[in-house]
Amino acid sequence: MNTIETPYVKQTLKGRNFLLMVVGQIISLFGNSIIRFALPLYILQQTGSAAMFGMVSALSFLPMIVMSLIGGIVADRVNKQRIMVVLDFLTAGLVLGFILLNGRVDAVLLVVVVLMILYGIQGAYTPAVQASIPMMMQEDKIMQANAVINLVSSFSGLLGPVIGGMLFGLYGLVPIVTIGCISFFVSAVMELFIRIPHVRQRKESSVMAIVRGDLKQSFRFIVRQKPIILRVLIIVFLFNLCFSCLMIVGLPVIITQTLGISTELYGITQGLMAAGGIVGGALMGVLAKKMNMQSMHRLLIGCVMCLIPAAICLLVGAPTMVTYTCISAGSFLGMALATMFTVQIMSYVQMETPTNIVGKVISTVMAISICAQPIGQAVYGMLFERLRGSDWAIMLAAAGVSLLISLYSKAVFRGFDRKNAYA
Repeated sequence: MNTIETPYVKQTLKGRNFLLMVVGQIISLFGNSIIRFALPLYILQQTGSAAMFGMVSALSFLPMIVMSLIGGIVADRVNKQRIMVVLDFLTAGLVLGFILLNGRVDAVLLVVVVLMILYGIQGAYTPAVQASIPMMMQEDKIMQANAVINLVSSFSGLLGPVIGGMLFGLYGLVPIVTIGCISFFVSAVMELFIRIPHVRQRKESSVMAIVRGDLKQSFRFIVRQKPIILRVLIIVFLFNLCFSCLMIVGLPVIITQTLGISTELYGITQGLMAAGGIVGGALMGVLAKKMNMQSMHRLLIGCVMCLIPAAICLLVGAPTMVTYTCISAGSFLGMALATMFTVQIMSYVQMETPTNIVGKVISTVMAISICAQPIGQAVYGMLFERLRGSDWAIMLAAAGVSLLISLYSKAVFRGFDRKNAYA
């Protein structure tokens, strides 16, 4: 029989445990953001190869997919607070190891290994955070709590690239990873004081049997009990493949190589993307009761429209700073809309999933969503390498395919009836 370890009163957004988790997230995600900004850019700077950049990014995401699935299973069976603490301490140790080995082994190999482990840890970490929200929060506050967590993620993503861009341009890589190491350590210490309710589940079989059983349970829930989630996941997978991967690989290549702009300005663009996430998260917090799943396709269409001005600037050979401004403005607006979409989808999954399996279901949703990343990033890396000077064509083609996916999604989102809307 499953039992909760200690009595626990679910909280509002002002509850002590939630506030501690939010502050810990700000610090931890800032460290994550600044390192994930600097390491791939370091590879692009050292090699000058868009294909290598895309391949490194693709390899980094592979362990994240696997660990997202495993992380969800662990999140349902292990105290979520302990997961966060252990993973943050582990990440601090990983980054410290990078500092000690930097300059003593092959730079590309070291960055690939560290990024793969870093993304794998993040894949295991995120389900623990997401699964904690319905355990900690009152039901009518879940969507607002998700908006806050996304807001925190975007805020950390805002500071990370901006500060990382300035430090990278002035002092190189070492100060950035040092700051990241300190951030993870401080976050882990803070998380020691969080209390999250935990449901003990009996271990009645081997570890592998538990993993297989939990994955089957998760997929069964998505495919049979909530097939609408599966249809939405297919849409998200395809959209990530065409749109999100272009943003991850295309922006640094276009800004630093095609336009020849400094890493400081590229950091500002990344910061603007995070600022867009803050705006999107804030809007969802305010508009939570007015948003519904049936209108989600409009957010995807809006994301696609944000690509067009930059592609046109590249096509007609507009002045460098005009093109840069269009890219940055489009990135800001696109991320705001994408964040609104993500918060809505994640809140729906959390509210529709039984508490005892929410971790594994969320991890499955995340794993399927990000499966597109390694494929898309590797493909875009090769495209930007082989079609140098035709960046506009790549962007317009991606926008066209993404628009078709968005229009198709309209029929999928219409499948949500009134009871699925947050009215």
